[in-house]
Amino acid sequence: MLNNMYLSSRGGFLFLVLIVSIFAVTTIPELYSQEELVTAKSIGFEETTIIEFENSNDNTSEIDTFRIWLGSDSNFKSFKTERGWTGQKTPEGVIVFTTSNPVQPGEVVKFGVKTDKPKPGINWKALTDTDQQIATGKTLASDSSSTESNIEASESGTGVFESSSFRLIPEKPSVGASMRVTGENFAANHKLDFYIDNKKIDSFETDGDGRFMFTSSVPKDQTADRVDFKIVDAKGNEKAISLRLGEETGIATTENIPLTISAIPSIVYRGDTVKVTGTGPPGKSVTATIKDESDKIVTTIAVNVDLNGKWEYEGLVAVDAPLGKQTAEITDGVETILRTWTVESSKKIEILPIKVRFEPGETIIFNGTAKPNEELEIVVEDPQGTEVYSEFLNIDSSGVVNIELPTFQSSIEGTYVLFASQGDDIDIVIVGLGQLPEEKIVVKPDKLNYSTSEKALLEIKGPPSATVSLLIVDPSDKNKFTDTIILGPDGQSHYELDLNGYGSGVYTAVLTRGNAQTSDVFSVGLQTGSGEINAKTTKETYQPGESILILGDSADNMLLTIELIDPDGNVLKTKDTFTNKDGIFSVSSFRIPVEAKVGTWTIHVKSGPNFDDVKVTVQGNIEEGLVVFVDKIEVTSSGRIVTIKGFGAEISQNVVITILDQSDVEVTELRASTTGTGEFGIPWIVPSDVAPGTYTLKAKDPVTEVEITFVLK
Repeated sequence: MLNNMYLSSRGGFLFLVLIVSIFAVTTIPELYSQEELVTAKSIGFEETTIIEFENSNDNTSEIDTFRIWLGSDSNFKSFKTERGWTGQKTPEGVIVFTTSNPVQPGEVVKFGVKTDKPKPGINWKALTDTDQQIATGKTLASDSSSTESNIEASESGTGVFESSSFRLIPEKPSVGASMRVTGENFAANHKLDFYIDNKKIDSFETDGDGRFMFTSSVPKDQTADRVDFKIVDAKGNEKAISLRLGEETGIATTENIPLTISAIPSIVYRGDTVKVTGTGPPGKSVTATIKDESDKIVTTIAVNVDLNGKWEYEGLVAVDAPLGKQTAEITDGVETILRTWTVESSKKIEILPIKVRFEPGETIIFNGTAKPNEELEIVVEDPQGTEVYSEFLNIDSSGVVNIELPTFQSSIEGTYVLFASQGDDIDIVIVGLGQLPEEKIVVKPDKLNYSTSEKALLEIKGPPSATVSLLIVDPSDKNKFTDTIILGPDGQSHYELDLNGYGSGVYTAVLTRGNAQTSDVFSVGLQTGSGEINAKTTKETYQPGESILILGDSADNMLLTIELIDPDGNVLKTKDTFTNKDGIFSVSSFRIPVEAKVGTWTIHVKSGPNFDDVKVTVQGNIEEGLVVFVDKIEVTSSGRIVTIKGFGAEISQNVVITILDQSDVEVTELRASTTGTGEFGIPWIVPSDVAPGTYTLKAKDPVTEVEITFVLK
């Protein structure tokens, strides 16, 4: 059980935003970085992929973290690491690999993953031990058998294989025109020749993945007829494309097209799909250097411009993209353009744990933001769905939220759920204690009771991009409504439920995914009632940190408000609930605070003009020994009466109580007998000549003596 919680509030290329912010990058063979500090390649067989990262000799940084993630239509099923590495899968579907022995320049590390679809594109990011990004990209898995044959063939001198392929850009070049030639699945690091029919046009070398890309041209004296474009290795093996050449157009092949960029929004949001286009020198590339708010370089990337002088990029802003201002310096080597933007969250409340798994005894820490200058309600549920803590937090003008949740060795291990709400805005966060968090599904209405003219907002949380089924059950336990929902890349959905045609009563929202199921209730059209309220608790005495089960009955389908009030009259928690169709209510989400004041507490249950109060005693921990407190001070027609109570005294003994004034002069001495459980109580009828002021109360049994002060008015 969690026993405590402490809370304190405290264009450039838009595709560049995607890279900098851990965006879901979509890389095509024509896109390569000019400065590859880290390279990645992967081999796939069915649903298993081996991905290899190499820290370049040109890189001066060590790498101790790799983050990998898939597109919205794929999911990781499992993973394996090399010795000395650990991996964790976050609720957002990102696998984070870390080590205490960083990858040095020139070294290689491999990881294995299993996915729900064969040979997916894997997005990746390499980081230092200070979370500085070194490189990011996307690798496409090649077939394992063709990869192995490529390695063997490179050693034997063969450079062209049956699986090799290449293409021309544009697909039908003209006489005298420039063209881009790209290919893949050739031998790695192998010299090849490019022919038109039997005439050698160029020589080039493939990269370490058996790919190539170079610019060439069709000779002006070439006949505009059908020709064979060939890639040929030293052994005469070839791969050919046959097509008819177009007539010479007379368009200059080195047309001067300036560097331009389409409009960029000043703010981009996590989870958005964004697209940017522009122009540049045909057949060349443009380079962008991204810097954060401290002018620190985050990454450098390059994109190729096609032969028409155009480029475009589209991608998804990652759900965990860093927030804040970013600047891009874009250049084609001649012109330079500067662009700035701000990455913001699309959610009003955004809270995340600093890591996905904590161990019992550690303090779980959440950081985030919420709407400034508004009260934020925090509710935490344990793996069994029991509310283990709730608190209201006053957020200051910065909007910063920091939550510290101490745990103990005895805390229940499993997946904990944190609900954060401000008005109609809700955020749901999961974290693991003693294990990685399970892929739970959660549904939470934004409020308890709706009118039939409203739309209920259901906040849904689950695995990223998962498909879940929603069922609404009416007050007669009949199916009222069903729908299928696809969650966003962040695993969330804000679902609006139209309540038109819903009669008064209590409804249940049931969420299902596979064998997993969860539910929550909401009501439609309920009112406060005029019936008598009868409330009770399951016991009369509680200790700090204990939960309270409140039971009762009243008129059926009636709204109720329950308040927990301390001995000083402060309302510490308020919760709305309702009676069911039989007039019964039951609430288990109330808990005595850990730092609770000892004394008599009140549970106030009300609906309209009717109410019922339940009194309970908070004792404190028995292991503290003798405890004494002033339960209440009353002013009656016969004078002032101070009720003194205590517990933890020696059993069946007298407790001597001495009251002293401000000058340490004894005012009176009382004797109270203890019960068989060490409890005692006695009233002090205050003489009329005792002046108001602060008094000291000393209590002594045969073993222990304690003292407190109280104010007499």
